[in-house]
Amino acid sequence: MRIAVDAMGSDNAPAPEVEGSILAARDFGIEIVLVGDEAKIKAEAAKHGGLPASVTIHHASQVMTTHEEPTKAFRSKKDASLAVAGRLVKEGQADALVSAGSTGALVVVGTLGIGRMKGIERPALGTIFPTVGDPVFILDVGATPDCRPEWLVQFALMGDVYAREILSLKSPRVGLLNNGAEEEKGNALTKATYPLLKAASGINFTGNIEAREVPFGGADVVVADGFPGNILLKTYEGVGMAIFKALKDALMSTTTAKVGALLAKPALKQMSKKFDYTEYGGALLLGLKAPVVKCHGSSNAKAIRSGLRVMRAALQGNVIEKLGSAIAAYNAAQPATAAQPQTEA
Repeated sequence: MRIAVDAMGSDNAPAPEVEGSILAARDFGIEIVLVGDEAKIKAEAAKHGGLPASVTIHHASQVMTTHEEPTKAFRSKKDASLAVAGRLVKEGQADALVSAGSTGALVVVGTLGIGRMKGIERPALGTIFPTVGDPVFILDVGATPDCRPEWLVQFALMGDVYAREILSLKSPRVGLLNNGAEEEKGNALTKATYPLLKAASGINFTGNIEAREVPFGGADVVVADGFPGNILLKTYEGVGMAIFKALKDALMSTTTAKVGALLAKPALKQMSKKFDYTEYGGALLLGLKAPVVKCHGSSNAKAIRSGLRVMRAALQGNVIEKLGSAIAAYNAAQPATAAQPQTEA
């Protein structure tokens, strides 16, 4: 497998991308193409003893920033690192794409550059949420706000395949994010989506799930419109950081607390690792013709390495092919009078 990495996407590019790619190439045995400013990439690589043989550079002279309108930047900056990385995937020179750049730009590059999978109307960003039990896969967390009911059904199908193939769950529980557990609760979108999910064959739909149930693993897959999904993601991250800071402050407040902290250090480290976003790497942009992973803009080398690990699992599990089969089977089972989704970008 050969993975294109947008080396200029993160807040501190290209440092995390270069170091993370070196770590991933060493640990996972994968080929990586770093796309971006060759001189800067080489300078960063020199700090780590140079690039291994399985990591190469593809020069790109421009960068798509978070301050630009994504579609305009995609069309005007043909040599931007993210756009070039997308072309490498489209042309078959790479199997997948990893970027810590702008979410909007990545969605545009994925949709217009790589292309949507046949039968998919909109892509969805799906990511792992740590819980007190097993992790939960949630989509969409920001790619497609203002969804339609049929798009959420497609998200559910994609989440179901991911949970089966990557999380190794035989019958993943699929929940619809809502403001109440009752079937009649919600806004117009969730009320219209509920019966569609209930009727979708092959999906173990368990009904609505409230946000407070997510940290306790109330479902294996949570389906959401990209707007509330993104708010849930960022609230989750913020609350997690606040709790750890408050806990640290309390444990350092007195001598007795410090002694207790020392005794509890192994357990606290284990807990911190479980809720550390850098362990999970990034979000998969599902619904495209090739796998794409979006890492945090603030990613460090560990997070980039984890994102590449997620990508390796997606490629090894043939997630794209299996998603295509699931969507095709679902669309074929729909009444002939139903509105058919667009085929591809």
